Amino acid sequence: MNRLPPFQHAVEEQRRAISRRWFFRDCGVGLGAIALHSMLGDTLSAAPAKAGAAASGDPMAPKKGHFSGKAKRVIYLFMAGAPSHLELFDNKPQLTKFNGTLPPAELLKGYRAAFINPDATLLGPKFAYKRHGKSGMELGETLPHLGGVADDITLIKSMQTDAFNHAPGQIFMNTGSQQFGRPSFGAWTTYGLGCESRDLPSYVVFSTGGKGSSGGASNWGPGFLPTQHGGTLFRNGSEPVLHLANPKGVDDALQKDSLETLNRLNAKRLGVVGDPEIAARISAFEMAYRMQHVAPEVMDLSKESKETLELYGAEPGKPSYANACLLSRRLIEKGVRFVQIFHESWDQHGDLKNGIKRNCEATDRASAALVKDLKQRGLLEDTIVIWGGEFGRTPMVQGGDDGRDHHPNGFSYWVAGGGFKPGLSYGETDDLGFNAVKDKVHVHDFHATLLHQLGFDHEKLTYRFQGRDFRLTDVHGEVVKGLLA
Repeated sequence: MNRLPPFQHAVEEQRRAISRRWFFRDCGVGLGAIALHSMLGDTLSAAPAKAGAAASGDPMAPKKGHFSGKAKRVIYLFMAGAPSHLELFDNKPQLTKFNGTLPPAELLKGYRAAFINPDATLLGPKFAYKRHGKSGMELGETLPHLGGVADDITLIKSMQTDAFNHAPGQIFMNTGSQQFGRPSFGAWTTYGLGCESRDLPSYVVFSTGGKGSSGGASNWGPGFLPTQHGGTLFRNGSEPVLHLANPKGVDDALQKDSLETLNRLNAKRLGVVGDPEIAARISAFEMAYRMQHVAPEVMDLSKESKETLELYGAEPGKPSYANACLLSRRLIEKGVRFVQIFHESWDQHGDLKNGIKRNCEATDRASAALVKDLKQRGLLEDTIVIWGGEFGRTPMVQGGDDGRDHHPNGFSYWVAGGGFKPGLSYGETDDLGFNAVKDKVHVHDFHATLLHQLGFDHEKLTYRFQGRDFRLTDVHGEVVKGLLA
């Protein structure tokens, strides 16, 4: 009986010792970091992060990849709803020739479509094509501005995916899996490279177009990675970030005192339970505080020149895809690692001709301007710009004579910068634009190639969860070296 209290005391001491060791070793916001922050004050908060600072325990400090990558940041222009490659990028004269006829029976054997009937007839492209630049790249006539930078982009005409409905297709394209809960490409990027800004989120998301993405926040979520790596959604309007100004009666000193008190309480709780989400909460509070001083200037498009605003077609204070593109450039200039724009309006089951024209009028000018602007500023070389949706559209008609269904077997994407070979048209689909038949690029291959350009071996960028190592490419993917300069 006399031995019980000492035993309990020893167990309690061991528990406390382990907790302290874990806290100092693994916690993203350790006691040492809190003390240092307190001593240095705002000087530390305002200082840019230094390369190699990951050793300090900050999960968002800049890090190096497995090797020296050509790119260090990404702007992903995601055309949610799935643009028709047949109207925009993949000219098929044979499709025009056989317009209104049934496709070959062997072509449809085993084919799964979302909505159309098996007896749907072929539909020729609604727009003519033109060649552009020294490369002679063929683009639909609704993309005149993109034609102006044709020699700066890499056009992939042989993309393939596993999904043929919007939500799973979008999630698959962004996370490498059709299942909810996997980390997005943007989250994997910040997990691997950290962030060069201490005053802005590492991963920023905009949503433009007529509605939000079908896959929702899963498209830019952190999945099972630490919460800090998920995308932060900015509003598409005159006030992209709400509540940057303090309410009446709350001055800067009061806010800072409140934040420090919250952080001390959260840090104390973190030491007891070890929940990494508490560390994420501390980080989010501190980020929000710093953003109040930095974000208003970054978000103010009126500071751009008249020439730049005209280049993009941007109008300060007016919600638009053009504004989001220009803000993307401003954000990466400030050290944001990954910016993604979801433009959800490309689902043309009917009214195909008007829909394509309307969408291109909204996006073509700004997309091309982004490439041109980055190049002029010396940023395109180490920035990857990506343009595309979750899949393509069928060569067969839907909705009378003016619509196309979902199609995963062959579709188009373009990329620019980041070490991709400019002016290249890569891969082919068959004569009807149905199946990719040459130099196929599956979504997993695409992800492997993007990670390679960012300096990662896609098989080694992993995170252990539920007893096994996960990666963006799952157990698939090959780097497509033919796309690289």
